[in-house]
Amino acid sequence: MNALWLMVGSIIIFIIAYATYGAWLAKKWGVDTSKKTPANEFNDGVDYVPTSKAVLLGHHFSSIAGAGPINGPIQAAIFGWVPVFLWIIIGSIFFGGVHDYGSLFVSIRNKGKSIGEVINDTMGKTGKKLFSIFAWLTLVLIVAAFTNIVAATFASTPAAATSSLLFIVLAIAFGLAVYRKGVSLKLGTVVGVILLFICVWLGNVFPIQLSVNTWIVILGIYIFIASVAPVWILLQPRDYLNSFLLYAMIIGAVVGLIVYRPSIQLDTVTSFNVGGQYLFPMLFVTVACGAISGFHSLVGSGTTSKQIDNEKDARPIGYGSMLVEGVLAVVALITAAYVSQGELSTLLEGGPVNVFSEGVGVFMSKFGIPFDVGKNFVALAVSAFALTSLDTSTRLGRFIFQEYFEDPDKEQQSVLTNKYIATAIIVIIGCILAAGGYAKIWPIFGSANQLLAALALMAVALWLKKSKKSFNMITIPMIFMLIVTLSALVFLVRDNFIKANYILVVFPVLLFILAIVLAVQGYKILFKEDTSKVSH
Repeated sequence: MNALWLMVGSIIIFIIAYATYGAWLAKKWGVDTSKKTPANEFNDGVDYVPTSKAVLLGHHFSSIAGAGPINGPIQAAIFGWVPVFLWIIIGSIFFGGVHDYGSLFVSIRNKGKSIGEVINDTMGKTGKKLFSIFAWLTLVLIVAAFTNIVAATFASTPAAATSSLLFIVLAIAFGLAVYRKGVSLKLGTVVGVILLFICVWLGNVFPIQLSVNTWIVILGIYIFIASVAPVWILLQPRDYLNSFLLYAMIIGAVVGLIVYRPSIQLDTVTSFNVGGQYLFPMLFVTVACGAISGFHSLVGSGTTSKQIDNEKDARPIGYGSMLVEGVLAVVALITAAYVSQGELSTLLEGGPVNVFSEGVGVFMSKFGIPFDVGKNFVALAVSAFALTSLDTSTRLGRFIFQEYFEDPDKEQQSVLTNKYIATAIIVIIGCILAAGGYAKIWPIFGSANQLLAALALMAVALWLKKSKKSFNMITIPMIFMLIVTLSALVFLVRDNFIKANYILVVFPVLLFILAIVLAVQGYKILFKEDTSKVSH
């Protein structure tokens, strides 16, 4: 089959879904453009900052994309391209899109509070505490997995390392120019994008060669600083500028596919059991961010909801970003189907990022871009987005950790509420786990991430019910993801226990217990108990 049809077909389907299902969700939930958003109501210039739709779309998309929609589909391709493709399409539209949009909307209606705080309002303090522990453990796994991915990419592609470091300096300059010196966003964007690609060129000229472990230490220091700095000076401008890298990469891949029109070499469906990995539930866990991701709910309710200028922006930023991420996941699947040439073992040689970079590099070479330049550019783009997810995850982990130990009745707060200590704890633990390699962490991260999505969907459903709004569109995705991820955790506990990876047994067991307790409490409220109307 020609891979071009997969690409074009998925884009058309996503456009139709955005215009129809996305609009229907907005109508059912009662999106109101006249309501004052938290960004305008609590503007503090640090976390609550009214932001233009274009900038916030870039920031949000960069934060949620990371390496997830690339790593997941490529690893899941061992089951064949058809099940992966179908799950990306169905998942992005009816699962991930609803999850992301719902989480963002509910947070906006709750003064920019996190999903944990929404659970506090619907399930009480115990529910919030349990969810906070679950979310924090998931974020630790995200920091570990993405730190290793970025460090490995920097070590294998030194040009990407240099360019990424230069991006940080550029982002700070962009933030100061636009937000403090009055430079217009349009002018800043034009100059910023030009300088962005100059940084790419300089990376190829002056590559920095360091070991993986050295990069893990450097990345730990960076994400510590980035997660405590005001969003306008680094997080927001860097993510916005980096989004142009991803757009260029996607456009380059699509144009290359149009010119090259490669055939898909991978089997449509391989086997239900591939090397001890079962299609159900592991397909739905492995694809991860390419179809639905609990991490997105933490980003939407943790940082994005505090920057939304108008409720109407929630659909393109929440629902639209997930669909674009679905497009990226399809591109990743196509590269796996092409690079593998039908050999499953090829999919994991050099890691998923290497497979993706090589595939897109080949596609881009078909319209005149040298293969090495194209491959380095793609590796840079992927690492840049993994980096955005890294510091966003660290910031969110800091928020959750501080909230957990805060006591509003006490004037003297615990030392654990200090933002520097809260940040240091998640960075240190994440970096220690990162040293063990992403391959060991990814299955647990995927399970925790998808289970977090199920719990976030439950929180959205609970709020919608209390607000006397329809939550039927939430029920099926929530139940399905609970079944899938709890099943996957059982397999992971078994496998890691057999391999004597006892540290990686503890995480799944804790996540399983926390999820069961939260699910039971949520079920009692959602389907059995009557609830009073809340302000909305």
